Amino acid sequence: MSRGPDRRPVERRLHGDVPIVDAEAAAAAVDADATVLTSGFGSVGYPKAIPLALASSPRDLSLTLVASGKVGDEIDVDLVGSGQVERRFSYQSSRVAREKTDAREIAFSDRNASSIGDEVQYGGLVDPDVAVVEAVAVGEDWFVPSTSLGQVPAFVEAADELYVELNRHQPLELQALHDVYRPDAPPDRGPIPLSDPGERIGTAHVGFDPEKLAGVVETEIPDSTYTFRDPTDDDLAIAANLGSFLREELDRSPVFDDAVHLQFGVGSLGNALMGELQALDFGDREVVYFGELIQDGLFDMLDEGGLAAASATSLALTDEGQARLFEDVERYAEDVVLRPADVSNHPGLIDQFGVIGVNSAIEFDLYGNVNSTHVRGERMINGVGGSADFNRNSLITVCALPSALNDGAVSRVVPQTFHVDHTEHDVDVFVTEQGVADVRGLSPVERAELIVDRCAHPEFAPELRSYLDDVCEREYHIPQDVERAAEWFE
Repeated sequence: MSRGPDRRPVERRLHGDVPIVDAEAAAAAVDADATVLTSGFGSVGYPKAIPLALASSPRDLSLTLVASGKVGDEIDVDLVGSGQVERRFSYQSSRVAREKTDAREIAFSDRNASSIGDEVQYGGLVDPDVAVVEAVAVGEDWFVPSTSLGQVPAFVEAADELYVELNRHQPLELQALHDVYRPDAPPDRGPIPLSDPGERIGTAHVGFDPEKLAGVVETEIPDSTYTFRDPTDDDLAIAANLGSFLREELDRSPVFDDAVHLQFGVGSLGNALMGELQALDFGDREVVYFGELIQDGLFDMLDEGGLAAASATSLALTDEGQARLFEDVERYAEDVVLRPADVSNHPGLIDQFGVIGVNSAIEFDLYGNVNSTHVRGERMINGVGGSADFNRNSLITVCALPSALNDGAVSRVVPQTFHVDHTEHDVDVFVTEQGVADVRGLSPVERAELIVDRCAHPEFAPELRSYLDDVCEREYHIPQDVERAAEWFE
């Protein structure tokens, strides 16, 4: 257990006798074939200086790199592009990382955001050597994380050595957002004692064995923040359709009489959906966000008084959103909580709060299988992240995306998807700019008929209908024509 501060504010960035080193010295001390665990989630809160030093190292390295979420360019472009990384877990999304993954120059293995910490610490996924994390304050046996948490507590506990990047660009006031709680180890793991998403059950810091601390590197490098495009007409139509569905669902189900717990996937569409839902009349219900990423749209809802609390593991913000937060951290900390990903994405808590989870994808097929990660079933776009955590465990799971790409040239509703991240059993509702298909309780063929009628783009709906009519001549529960489905991609 850490002997660091409790929830009282830390007023200085450096505490005690900690070893100060430069990034090049830290990089030189990392073994050439080391397994490196890094902080970072939602492209923020990741180390910058040491990865850059590793990328420019004169040595030939063959690192195994483990991150629990999306990291910035210093890791996902510079370090990965340098050829110094041999194996990678778990999420990636940069062009450089995609190309090296598809060329199999990097051995990439995907994992759910909620489980990567346990798999590293207890599951034998890797043999951790060193953890490299970003902080806003550090002591001899504790540090205060910056703009994300992810699986940092598990990574720090699992690694043999620890380097902390003390980033003076990140405001010290970020400590007010953190609620660090680490579940006990199996088989003695009990329920997480969280009764409300706005509640705090942990500390503002991450503790560690002081003998692990190999060095503190001081930096002032900003995060690689998000860029969200302006909402398109399709985005606005999807938001309107989602709003109509939610209004009917809130009136129908007594679960939502008092409170509504929402989650949105990261990205321009998710951010647009949050913005548009401000117009939705929730009545006297308390609206709470329980997810993995806090985006700019949630701050809009907080400022308008439409959100009681927001609980996540990362602040996935634009430059403007981050500036907005940094200018008034303590006020936002009254309603915003950052937790480790094994809490923010915990299946039991998602179930406990009856979350309505809204995530996007690359495509979905007629029977309701969803592909979130691979174009044509083979080309990597990004990792699965936390979408599986929420799709599988939310009370209502919504997949929302435009029905077509490139001005209607490519359908995102397909006869059969050849890579499945979320099965037909995981998703309840499909929303496109065309309409809403609530497929709960329907047989496979009934699902397919509704998806074609409600969600398919008009350019492709006749061909999808023709395919469905033809395969339904077969006497099977889920009729398929694999060869014809494959031709769809050509």
